[in-house]
Amino acid sequence: MAKLRKSGIVIVGVVLVAASVGYFVFDQALRDKARPAVAPSGPAGIPVTVAVAAAQDVPVYIRGLGTVQAYKTVAVKSRVDGQIVKVDFHEGQDVKEGDLLFQIDPRPYQAALDRAVAAKQRDQAQLEGAQLDLERYAKLIGPGFQSRQSYDQQKAQVDGLKAAIAGDQAAIDTAKLNLVYSDVRAPIDGRTGQRLVDLGNLVQSGQGTTLVTITEIKPIFVNFTVPQYANHNLRKTQAREALTAYAYSADDTYKLAEGKVTLVDNQIDTATGTLRLKATYENKDEQLWPGQFVSVRLQLSTRKDATTVPQRAVMQGPNGAYGYVVRADGTVERRALEVAATQDGIAVITKGVAVGEKIVADGQYRLTDGARVRVDQPTATSAPPGGQPGKSG
Repeated sequence: MAKLRKSGIVIVGVVLVAASVGYFVFDQALRDKARPAVAPSGPAGIPVTVAVAAAQDVPVYIRGLGTVQAYKTVAVKSRVDGQIVKVDFHEGQDVKEGDLLFQIDPRPYQAALDRAVAAKQRDQAQLEGAQLDLERYAKLIGPGFQSRQSYDQQKAQVDGLKAAIAGDQAAIDTAKLNLVYSDVRAPIDGRTGQRLVDLGNLVQSGQGTTLVTITEIKPIFVNFTVPQYANHNLRKTQAREALTAYAYSADDTYKLAEGKVTLVDNQIDTATGTLRLKATYENKDEQLWPGQFVSVRLQLSTRKDATTVPQRAVMQGPNGAYGYVVRADGTVERRALEVAATQDGIAVITKGVAVGEKIVADGQYRLTDGARVRVDQPTATSAPPGGQPGKSG
């Protein structure tokens, strides 16, 4: 009897276990059936940014380094001796030709003028009396009442007084000129610099002391040099039209002004192998300042419909320039590139990529030939060079 009970308990346990296993298998099957099918995933693409090669008109430039030079520079000095009694300008002020800058004490020169005028009046009165005596001598010499010698002496006295009056007039003119010079005026239009002599100081014309310097900066010059190999094309272009010279900041990041070449030097510097040029700028906005270092670009011609890509898309390898072109299947092809020029963030390509093809602009350092890529950002085109290079500052 006991054996039958134990057998029954074992059978019931086995049935319960089998039922539990069957339920688990059935439930798992239902879950697997309800779960959507997941396609096997391939290797993820390398994230990159691409640009589209574009056809653009690209200017051809010759670059040079130069220094800004004032159109005119005048060191203002005193022409007379004396004490400065008036300063009639502020440092850094724009002045016009003829504006009063300094006044030297005019009283000594006014006194000299008055003295010269008085001397002329005295000699003029003496001349009138001597002239009358000469006329009387001339009448008396015929009848013999006056000797020829007396007549000649009187005539010499008249001539001497005439010469004295001429000297007096010269002294008057000199005194007037010195009186004018006591007012030190601006000789040109321009901007004053630092005042070098203060009010109350004694100045002497013989010492050549500079009182202030005036520079004319509208217009203004830029002296610069270009490599000697550019001489032929430069003069050839200049024969057709005036050369345009773009002045850039010293770091070549932004444009300052646009002017015209007004001088091509008549010889090449054999020590440096460069040709010196001068360009003139209106400088109305005063972007150029005397003594400033600038980078200059001369536009010689324009490449029509050149294939351009961003400059950062061009890599440099042991065999030259190359880039990664994106295929239609999302992989990249490494291609050798022939670069004609690079400027303003773009590269002009003559061989290796065609207009409309996509080239990797960022992220190419992780790529190899045939690698799969993923474009995470919108496709960008190469920056247009435009008719005016760079951006204005």
